[in-house]
Amino acid sequence: MTTATPWPAALAGSPAVAVIEQAIAKQRLSHSLLLHGDDLRTLVEVAHAIADRLLNTPASSARFAVKEHPDYFELRPRGRTRIIPIGKAESPERGTMRELLPRLYVTPVVAPQKVAIIYEADRMNVESANAFLKTLEEPPAHTTLLLLTTRPYALLPTIRSRVLHFRFPSPATVVATDGWPAWLDDYRAWLARLGEGVSGKTAVADQIFTLYGLVARFSAVLDFATAEVWKQQKEKLPDEISDDEQIAIEIGIANGIRARLFADVAAATRTFALPRLGTGDERARGAYPAAIEKLEYDVGLLRLNLNEAAALEDFLLTSLRLWTKR
Repeated sequence: MTTATPWPAALAGSPAVAVIEQAIAKQRLSHSLLLHGDDLRTLVEVAHAIADRLLNTPASSARFAVKEHPDYFELRPRGRTRIIPIGKAESPERGTMRELLPRLYVTPVVAPQKVAIIYEADRMNVESANAFLKTLEEPPAHTTLLLLTTRPYALLPTIRSRVLHFRFPSPATVVATDGWPAWLDDYRAWLARLGEGVSGKTAVADQIFTLYGLVARFSAVLDFATAEVWKQQKEKLPDEISDDEQIAIEIGIANGIRARLFADVAAATRTFALPRLGTGDERARGAYPAAIEKLEYDVGLLRLNLNEAAALEDFLLTSLRLWTKR
C-alpha cells in the first residue's frame, strides 16, 4: 500500500499536526474542524492529509486518492459570485448545500467513515450557512466535516462555536520575512563559535551580547511579519466585525507565525547538529537532544502566556551552557 498523503513540509511535526495525528490514531478526532490561515493552498493540503488518514486506514483493502474515494464529499463556491448556494428545495442542483447534506447521512461505502470538505467555507450564503448549522448541531454519525477558510470571522459565530479551530500559517509568511534567513544563519554561526570554546571574560561577554541580540532581532522579525500578514488579512474582514474579534485574529496570526519561527529554530539546530553527530562528536550527542527538549519545553510555556522573548532567552541561555566547549 502506498504511503499516506504528506503534510505540508513546513508543518510536518508542528504541534497542530501532532495533535491531529494523535487524535486520528486514537479515533478521537472531533467531528467538525475549522482549518484556517493565510494561504488556502496550505489549508487544502492539510485537509487532504487528514482525509487520507481517515479514509485510507491501515485496515483498508484498497487505497484511493482522496478526491476519488467513494466516501469523500466536497462543496466549493460556484459561479461568478463565488458563493456556496443553498440549492432548490426539490431536486437541488449538484454542488449546492441541499445536495450535499443528505449524502452525509448515508452509510459509508468503503471506509469506516465519511469525510466532507467545505472549501472557502466563508462563501456560504445565509441560507447555506443556516442549513449547515443544523448539521453541526446534529452531526451525522461516522462523518468528519472539514471547513477551510482564510476568513474565519466571516463565518457565523454559531458555526465558529461548534467546530474545533486549527490555524495553519502560510509557508510563504516566514520565507518572505525580512531578516529571518540572516537570523538563522547567525544563530548557527553562534552555535559554531560555542563549539570552538569560550574562554576569558571578553569572549564570554561577546557571546552573551550576541545571545541578547538574537532575542531582540527575533522579536523584531515577529512584529514585522505579524504586521505584514495582518495588513493583508484585515482587508478580507467583514465590515461588521467587532474590535474584540479583530484583536483575536491579530493574536492568532502572531501565534501562528511565532510557532513557525520556533519550528525553524528547531530545524536550524538540527542542521547544525547532524554533521557533528555523523562524526561521533560526543558534545553534540549530548547537547542536541537536550537543546531540542528545552526548546519544546519553552515553546510549551508560550501556551501559558510566557512571552516569546523570555522563552527564546531561556532556550539560548541553556544552549550557551550545552554547546560551549570546555
